[in-house]
Amino acid sequence: MNPVILVTGGSRGIGAATALLAARQGFAVAVNYSANSLAADDVVRQIRAAGGTAIAVRADVAVEAQVIAMFEEVDAKLGRLNALVNNAGVVDVASRVDEMSVQRIRRMFDINVLGSIVCSREAIQRMSTRHGGAGGAIVNLSSVAARLGGPNQYVDYAASKGAIDTFTIGLAREVALEGIRVNAVRPGIIETDIHASGGQPDRARAMAPLVPMQRAGSAEEVAKAIVWLLKGDASYITGAVLDVAGGR
Repeated sequence: MNPVILVTGGSRGIGAATALLAARQGFAVAVNYSANSLAADDVVRQIRAAGGTAIAVRADVAVEAQVIAMFEEVDAKLGRLNALVNNAGVVDVASRVDEMSVQRIRRMFDINVLGSIVCSREAIQRMSTRHGGAGGAIVNLSSVAARLGGPNQYVDYAASKGAIDTFTIGLAREVALEGIRVNAVRPGIIETDIHASGGQPDRARAMAPLVPMQRAGSAEEVAKAIVWLLKGDASYITGAVLDVAGGR
């Protein structure tokens, strides 16, 4: 029976690339989405066309009841969870902190931080040997912004990803004896449509000169790091935060 993975925010960008690669590596994939059902269905279609197993599952990770329902749907349709990728996240338009609304900041942390923590809670209840599970792996999506701070653009986003780094380290140590490994991947400038959602569709190309490798990365390059951390080749790695940032 194929191991089961849930990829939050799996309908586009890094999430979609991760879902597709995980399927090629033998996972049955639950592709989470919050609004764009057509994009999620297309990822599922590609996986099934290649002979894999996949379902699309709608949930806003910032809403606890929807997260719980999502995990229950995965239980019913695919079986017990073996891996979780906390990829769902948002940015916002460039702004200084003294111009940010509380609503913007709360949305950022509700999705990027609270969502990852609640999804991890549900995953642990299924994977931990303490709860009768067989173990598993969690990979959280951070950002190089956690190191750089995001000044004059999105300090709130950077702060939310700093929280993910800390959460990764703490949770890894908490469940290390329960068969669960927890790591994070910290992408740099990656060519995805998340930049357009923040009002800067050309941001990746514009910032490429700041990267030592002089180019933006691809969603597929990040996905390879994520899936590697989920697999047995990374069996002695937990609590790590891996930069996938071209040296930035």
